[in-house]
Amino acid sequence: MSLTNPSQILLRNAELLTATSPLFINMPEDGFIDVYIGLNPQAKISCYNTNYSDYMALKSKHQTKTPSINNLFSSTYQSEIKHDLVILLFPKSKAELAFTLATVAPYLTDNSKVLLVGEKKGGIQSSPKLTQHFLTNCQKVDAARHCWLFAGIVQSEQLAKEFKLDDWFKKYEITIDDIKLTITSLPGVFSQQKLDVGTSLLLQNLPTNIKGEILDFGCGAGVISCFIGKKHPESILSLLDVSALALTSAEKNLSLNGLQATVFPSNSLSNIEGKYQYIVSNPPFHQGVNTHYQATEDFLSGITKHVNNKGIVTIVANSFLRYQPIMQQHIGHTEIRAKAQGFTIYQSQCK
Repeated sequence: MSLTNPSQILLRNAELLTATSPLFINMPEDGFIDVYIGLNPQAKISCYNTNYSDYMALKSKHQTKTPSINNLFSSTYQSEIKHDLVILLFPKSKAELAFTLATVAPYLTDNSKVLLVGEKKGGIQSSPKLTQHFLTNCQKVDAARHCWLFAGIVQSEQLAKEFKLDDWFKKYEITIDDIKLTITSLPGVFSQQKLDVGTSLLLQNLPTNIKGEILDFGCGAGVISCFIGKKHPESILSLLDVSALALTSAEKNLSLNGLQATVFPSNSLSNIEGKYQYIVSNPPFHQGVNTHYQATEDFLSGITKHVNNKGIVTIVANSFLRYQPIMQQHIGHTEIRAKAQGFTIYQSQCK
């Protein structure tokens, strides 16, 4: 994989990268670490990712290399190391930026340097305002390849602040078909503030008499599974997502609504075992600031080996996404169950 634009702009500023114990946050495996080791061979590198795909790519490449690299996949950061440099890929959610800085703050040294890098169209230009209570003198230091690089020094009072995960959840209530649910989510999780239109439409058009093994693919905060678990208590729920923030939110919601389920990370189909009678999903189609369909198309074209004979796959998608032909080809007869407000419910029965 070639160096991404954010990695290239970082390496243009090699004088800012010198550190004893750097922490790279949500950086992809694009070769940046190899170059960094060449520039700073004595550095003890740590990587923290909330994206399971990026975490596994880093783990696969670097777990057997010397020097060893600390690699963590989690919704919150924990370490025995104090870091003197943080490099953070600017998230698509501004609320997630504050959350991430707060969770790593207890593990920074005095006067730790923080570098924020990201594509200009992703909102990184707002970094000084967003970090004014966390960083001192946050300034743009470079712009190249449609990316900006900001640098600042962590404020000393931030280092002593205790991070409390519960302070970051946003909670709301929903009622659909007389099913009442309490929903709470962490920053960066889809529909943190309220139920989205697509999921609402899906919940109103699920198959009837759901029972047996159910897989919630790309579960987000777990709203779909919580609804199914309440309406069909005989169902056996499994939830997967690529995001640690989503998985933690889903576990929280299952607990709040008195439900039990298996919750696990997966890079699309990578960690799915066994077969299911029903698979439901509101699959994402955005990755970073760019529209991205491949993960959903891979899911739809490969899911049949995890569906029982005559099993049902039900998804909601933006109506302009042409998923019906893919489902018809790879899963079985596919019908449109509902259309409203720019969303469509597709349902297939496995051949």
